[in-house]
Amino acid sequence: MTSAAKVILFPGQGSQFKGMGRELFPLFPSQVRQASEILGYSLEELCLADPNGCLSQTQYTQPALYVVNAMHYLRKYPHSRAGEVPAHADFLAGHSLGEYNALWAAGVFSFETGLRLVKKRGELMSAVHGGGMAAVIGVSALEVQALLERYGFGEIDVANFNAPKQTVIAGEKLQLAAAVECFAAMNIRCVMLNVSAAFHSRHVRPLQTDFAAFLGQFSFAPLSVPVIANATARPYDGERIAETLAMQIASPVHWVDSIRYLMGRGVTEFEEIGASVLSKMVADIKASETPLFDKPIFDKPIFDKHIVDKVRPAVHAASPLIGESAEDARAPVPDVIGSDANGAAPRIEATSLGSEVFRRRFGLKYAYLAGAMYRGVASADLVIRMGRAGFLSFFGAGGLSPAKIEANLVRIQGELAQDQPYGMNLLANHDYPELEAAVVDLYLRQGVRNVEAAAFMQMTPALVRYRLHGLRLGERNELVCDHRIIAKVSRPEVARAFMSPPPAAVVRQLLERGQVTPQQAEWSTRVPMSHDICVEADSGGHTDGGIAAVMLPPLLRMRDEMQSTHGYAEPICMGLAGGIGSPEAAAAAFLLGADFVMTGSINQCTVEAGMSADGKSMLQEIDIQDTEYAPAGDMFEIGAQVQVMKKSVFFPARANKLLSLYRHYESLDDIPLRTRQQLEGTFFKKTFTEIWSETVDYFRSVKLDHEVAKAEANAKHKMALVFRWYFAYCTRIAMEGKGEDRVNYQIHTGPALGSFNQWVKGTELESWDKRHVDHIAVKLMDAAAKHLTQSYARFMGH
Repeated sequence: MTSAAKVILFPGQGSQFKGMGRELFPLFPSQVRQASEILGYSLEELCLADPNGCLSQTQYTQPALYVVNAMHYLRKYPHSRAGEVPAHADFLAGHSLGEYNALWAAGVFSFETGLRLVKKRGELMSAVHGGGMAAVIGVSALEVQALLERYGFGEIDVANFNAPKQTVIAGEKLQLAAAVECFAAMNIRCVMLNVSAAFHSRHVRPLQTDFAAFLGQFSFAPLSVPVIANATARPYDGERIAETLAMQIASPVHWVDSIRYLMGRGVTEFEEIGASVLSKMVADIKASETPLFDKPIFDKPIFDKHIVDKVRPAVHAASPLIGESAEDARAPVPDVIGSDANGAAPRIEATSLGSEVFRRRFGLKYAYLAGAMYRGVASADLVIRMGRAGFLSFFGAGGLSPAKIEANLVRIQGELAQDQPYGMNLLANHDYPELEAAVVDLYLRQGVRNVEAAAFMQMTPALVRYRLHGLRLGERNELVCDHRIIAKVSRPEVARAFMSPPPAAVVRQLLERGQVTPQQAEWSTRVPMSHDICVEADSGGHTDGGIAAVMLPPLLRMRDEMQSTHGYAEPICMGLAGGIGSPEAAAAAFLLGADFVMTGSINQCTVEAGMSADGKSMLQEIDIQDTEYAPAGDMFEIGAQVQVMKKSVFFPARANKLLSLYRHYESLDDIPLRTRQQLEGTFFKKTFTEIWSETVDYFRSVKLDHEVAKAEANAKHKMALVFRWYFAYCTRIAMEGKGEDRVNYQIHTGPALGSFNQWVKGTELESWDKRHVDHIAVKLMDAAAKHLTQSYARFMGH
């Protein structure tokens, strides 16, 4: 250490005032936005206007000071990041709350992670009542302690050793009031402080346990420069950062000895960030105290085993150093709130799985969605049930007419309260884009705010129009996206398209048509098509048969790249769907880094699903091997696939035979007579002529006469339309469930349902008529959290 070292100091609670940070908020919009998102209220309004008088309340004061301190530091050292302290600074320190800023500046955690810690700390401290604190001025701490002992105030502790003649005491309010009177009688100035509890004393030790449990979810990076701990008046031990932070709440603030230690280490320059409160204390200490040369100030260890156990890192590491909010806030870090019966292993809660940003964005308790299922299998009843339970789910609008979609939408909106979540599916319509546009018109007209976009290969004008119509400026002049799109993707190029701003050519086209405003067109460059991407692995229905563990990691890296490249103000969240039918599968999704999970197949075998009772009875019996790939009826000609139930039905084999025939022959007339008889007599139970007649009637009823003309001119297209009839028929009879032609049922499902059936076998959920979508959601998430807890315990040897 050089003979002329420097320390940077951060002030703590008590230095706040209305109007603080006024000159800083315009300079750091990113940090202000991140802070307000994490806190759930406008930090700028709190600091500058304090309309509700909350700034003096602990749970508001602490986050506010942390953010303002950080902005002061960033303005002072504009080229520094946390962890990159100016070369001439040899130490960092902070008074109580300010210690978090010091650790942030030393690179131990990111700005956002530090704010979450401070937010939790303030909430815990504000919830404690019955105690108080008082400042004793004009006498030394030794005299204060002697007087407390002499006059029988044994339940009062010294909480802050602030300066040679400024000491803060803490204790139960009645005894503290008596002590204040006692000091006053001796002409010793003693001032009660406006706090709700006896902080930094034995009276708040229970908070240590709660805060230690919260800290247990984080791992901390190495210190880039020594930080002096309030609890020890010595530099932080890099292996005991969490323990020290937990102990700090109920340990005295040894500020005098902290400064004396720095003096003994050759520190001559003390720079306070953003205030002068600590500078005055330092001046007093330097004027009357001698340096400490690393002499310990405690006779016993400060770290007790119970706290150490509590703060062992949980399943996930802390957020990355100085990540932007888009990186830090979405980290799927479970919250550890307790321990097992032996107090040894952390307990992970279902409500903390996934991304906090995602849950807050949609107002959800769990990072869990129920996806849409074709032709109303994800029914209005399902969406209503989930919405009432606080879960977001999507109505299966694919394959339904705009009139039927509207009828179900009106019912959903009528039965859910304004704050209860719901969403609608928007299926890409490659053949008839005007029908896709009609559905978007309906959603805009009815004020639908959440849409699940599926089967999109590129960004269509209708989808872009929906997105841009939801853009507006918020109260702080920030861009707000009211129209949320959950984009289901299974290909990297589609994921990239959704994470990019709307295509300029499409925006220009919409602008020329008068379908978006010039302002919306301008704003379009600042947002992605979707802030919420759902990676869909092997699933029921349309699928590319992807493997979750293969697909998600590179797409998460792409997400980070896109977020960084475009600098979006709001983070992109990425979840996982496909194959999630067991607690282990859900747990694996979160361990892979998913911000949320989406289920599908398991929900169609529930009371609320729009599948027939006969179909549900068949579904509850399938195992993981009882599904098969078949051609997708709506994309028959290009060979796209859906995954369907194969147990007890002939549909998969017959559908694949039709695709083979389509590829081999040029027209219905080319099909050999024997094969034609098999199709008409066994598959269809109708002649080609009868089927074509029904098809013509349908197209004319929906004003698509051109399809008829096209088919009459193109024999292969006519064959495709006749074969498509079979797919529509097989879906219809499965949903009606009459049973007379059960072997032809087409039921979209994936092996996740087989996994779920095995998990609930022998329980009350074995029968589909006892399965409710919201109960399944809670049960699955709770069991996933339990699985993670047990896995962590095994890993740690508990």
